Amino acid sequence: MNDFVRHPLAMDGKDPSNLRGDPIDGERYFSREFMEQEWQKVWIKIWLLAGREQQLAEPGDFIVHNLMHESVIIARQTDGSLKGYYNVCPHRSQRLAWQDNSQQQFTCPYHGWVWGLDGLLKDCPDRGDFPQGDPVGKLRLSEVRVDTWAGLVWYTMDDEAPELLDYLSPTPELYENHQLEKTVRVSWLRVALNTNWKFWSDNFNESYHTRTVHPQVPAVIDQDHFTSRFEMFPMGHNRITQMGRPSLRDRLPEGTPHPFDATLRAWDIDPEAYPDYEIKVMQGWRDLKASKKRLWKEKGFLHYEHLDDEDLTESPFQVLFPNVAIAPSADSFLVWRWEPHPTDPEKCFFDQWVMAYPIEGQSEFVHRTATNLVRLEEAELDFRDYANGADVQQYADQVVFQDWQLTPGQTAGWRSRGYRDPYFAAQETRIRRFHEVLNDYIAENPPGRSR
Repeated sequence: MNDFVRHPLAMDGKDPSNLRGDPIDGERYFSREFMEQEWQKVWIKIWLLAGREQQLAEPGDFIVHNLMHESVIIARQTDGSLKGYYNVCPHRSQRLAWQDNSQQQFTCPYHGWVWGLDGLLKDCPDRGDFPQGDPVGKLRLSEVRVDTWAGLVWYTMDDEAPELLDYLSPTPELYENHQLEKTVRVSWLRVALNTNWKFWSDNFNESYHTRTVHPQVPAVIDQDHFTSRFEMFPMGHNRITQMGRPSLRDRLPEGTPHPFDATLRAWDIDPEAYPDYEIKVMQGWRDLKASKKRLWKEKGFLHYEHLDDEDLTESPFQVLFPNVAIAPSADSFLVWRWEPHPTDPEKCFFDQWVMAYPIEGQSEFVHRTATNLVRLEEAELDFRDYANGADVQQYADQVVFQDWQLTPGQTAGWRSRGYRDPYFAAQETRIRRFHEVLNDYIAENPPGRSR
């Protein structure tokens, strides 16, 4: 076991006695009635991830985020601040923008009403023809609250929602040593899938499946449950922290080149210097920490400056309730977001953002759970339809490709009369925690709010 100490706010994420034991039936994954409850009680109440600050570099830059029945514009103001608006003209309800862009005003395509970046109506035809008075300089676009953390742009439609940092608590504290806002998004993928959005909340709240579905991962990250730390936080967020070393239980076949050897060599450690595999894994892992602490500046890894021993090598994976996961490691910042389809509970959209730190002298990057190199530069959006895998073959080296392959069987299984309530391992406790927090929102008793 490792000498892991859970955060003071955390419950043991492997102890089901911390939970009520709410049942999880299959109907919540395909019921249109439950989908509408989620809209009314969850989606319009939480903080939603819209994009990255880098997309809003200059005044006039804006992003459009669509979620089920709503669309929101978030725009960089001339004073450098951010403002968010419902993407609708208050005159007659026409949508103002359909995609990200950069402009100094929003012109309604229906009647030519012109709205400033600040949301104030600047002009409209026939200003003197309104019995209730000239609307110019008086009417404003309806606003949503906007805030940022880690270079990410968030918004909420709920005026009574907690502040963003309180909603995310204690996440900003957990990663305060990282310089996440300095990363470059080297891969930007969005995929349409035929499954309920909660497939991803369940999937990412456990790593029990990885030995079966992702057999390549234990050679890079020790995903054994008995060497990992499991945490469940008051606001509904859950985290697992795993060792950034190979598993001692799941080994590559004898003679197979080992990725850990390449990692050691990159930090001037000879993998042949260890007498056996067990010592290489355990002592090499410690030597890797020491080498990174000694050589980070020389090798151009300037973002290592404030990282501690755990930050330098371990692999945290955190699900932010209800639909975002982050993996801030020493060398990358991975973000996943999954969102419901507007009308069909058995469809969803899945996003993967791979972010990397600029390293002096390096022009390519490969993250630990893929194999193909990518350019160390800002990527453009790549939207795909999973279509049973036909349209996403170029992403077959990605760990999430293996997860996508599970979605047809899981979606079908939720409708089976033979499925009742899951029979969880202790390491899957965080899934039930997610559903209990979801139930609390549906019951209008979300965490962090007084009734």
